[in-house]
Amino acid sequence: MPVADGGGVAGVPAPPESSGVDLARVALRAAKEQARARGDAAQQKKQARRGGGLRSGARADGRDPLPLGAAISRLITERGWEAPAAVGGVMGRWPQIVGDDVAKHCVPQKYEEDERVLTVQCDSTAWATQLRLLAPRLVARLNEDLGHGTVRVIKVLGPTGPPQRYGRLRAPGSKGPGDTYG
Repeated sequence: MPVADGGGVAGVPAPPESSGVDLARVALRAAKEQARARGDAAQQKKQARRGGGLRSGARADGRDPLPLGAAISRLITERGWEAPAAVGGVMGRWPQIVGDDVAKHCVPQKYEEDERVLTVQCDSTAWATQLRLLAPRLVARLNEDLGHGTVRVIKVLGPTGPPQRYGRLRAPGSKGPGDTYG
């Protein structure tokens, strides 16, 4: 049976008692750690006052400058503007999508995102009728470019005529603008 002598177990030495020098080392180490923590806090406070914060290093991070195209793409994605931006691109490429002949007579006016309706204005009733016949194929072509379901309906508007004039200065027997504006 082991015998305890001096507070330890037989065969196992008792931990040495701390001397004054060891206590001083422990106190010095704790004081250095506290000073380092206070220095770090003061440095962060100074950088916050300067508006600095952490500096960018050699690796890429979110604070680095971006090319204009990448910055715009990031903004469009963050704001959820993908569909309106894509439709805006279609309005800019309208002649390439529908062809030069149709583009001369039919112009996209607006896109309603909630209903997914593209409104197109034509310069004559004949072109409005022609575009109404082409609408299903045009919707399919637009959805190929923009993504499925972006455009559901193309609303075709006919031409707008000059304002109707009522009053004494109207020519007798005049019937108005005729078939071109109807």
